[in-house]
Amino acid sequence: MKPTSILGRYVNRQLIWNFLAVLLMILGVIFLFEMVERIRRMSNVPEFGLLFAFQMAIARLPKTGEQVFPFVMMVAAMITFWRLGKTSEYVVMRAAGVSVWNFLVPICFATAIVGIINVMAVNPLAAELYGMYETLERRMDTKDPHAMMYSEQGLWIREALDDEKTMVMHAQKLQHENDGLLLRGLSIIELDNKARPLRQIEAFAGVLSEGFFSLKDVKIYRAGNPVKKLSEMNYKTILDVDKIEESFAEPEAISFWSLPAVIHFYDKSGFAVQRHEMRFWSLVISPLFLVTMVLVAAVFALRPSHRRGGIMFLIVGGIIAGFSTYFMSQLVYAMGVSGGLPVWLAVIAPTIIAGSIATSILLQIEGE
Repeated sequence: MKPTSILGRYVNRQLIWNFLAVLLMILGVIFLFEMVERIRRMSNVPEFGLLFAFQMAIARLPKTGEQVFPFVMMVAAMITFWRLGKTSEYVVMRAAGVSVWNFLVPICFATAIVGIINVMAVNPLAAELYGMYETLERRMDTKDPHAMMYSEQGLWIREALDDEKTMVMHAQKLQHENDGLLLRGLSIIELDNKARPLRQIEAFAGVLSEGFFSLKDVKIYRAGNPVKKLSEMNYKTILDVDKIEESFAEPEAISFWSLPAVIHFYDKSGFAVQRHEMRFWSLVISPLFLVTMVLVAAVFALRPSHRRGGIMFLIVGGIIAGFSTYFMSQLVYAMGVSGGLPVWLAVIAPTIIAGSIATSILLQIEGE
């Protein structure tokens, strides 16, 4: 059965509608819990109101939704298969000579298309919103006097020097060497508490040492004063290499299209790139993982009738299989991030294992 055939379009239409319905329902529940949690956290912060809580809940929603995306697809497939079996449509298809695999081809094709759209179109939007969430979260975190962010344009750092002055630094290139950090093309702008520039410091290079930046070939610009040139200058800071590395943007806050440039920048600078590589390749393989979840759903729901254990077998078996597959993928993912497994193996192993098991069971069902 081809995906473009009348029967293929009919089955895919049911799958897509069930997928959207389950997705909206789950996202609605997640949003309500997020709103309650944000309102509770901001109950003692009168500066932030209900609108701020709404913005934080909306900004975090895509990241949480992305974690349950495979379950949504699996539940949608189970509902689709169950309805086709309940109305005897699947029995009619089998009687007409449609095998299990012919039936699954258009469904797997539609699932892969949904996964590709999620990676290429939805993920960039979700990453942008999650980056917004991190910014909103930092505004509430009064215990952290500075905030940092990274883009493929280089390294950006913001640090509160005191209650009246803030520093924003940009480095075009950086290199992690032993216990130090070499930065090139530095530009430092000091702002007052009303975000008005006080002075700008530009340096050809600098080294982050304990408690200060050692700047070379420095130029200092201040409004109404001539440019001041220095061969060397020590700029006081509370930052260190660990704080900079820990405060890089989370992989979830970087879109699929920007991840290759970010990975190249980190790798070239000498920082660990396992987390970002795992994130990138997991997004690449995610359409196939969704197809695997559909195959797992077919094991429990794609039957001519549901006399074998009834609907309880469908629900309990599907939930156990789904959580087992997800737990295995997260366990292997953690091993890949820690370096215990090669990145390519950690990314593809859960899909291959779960897909092989589901395929073997479906072959047995087809032979019955």
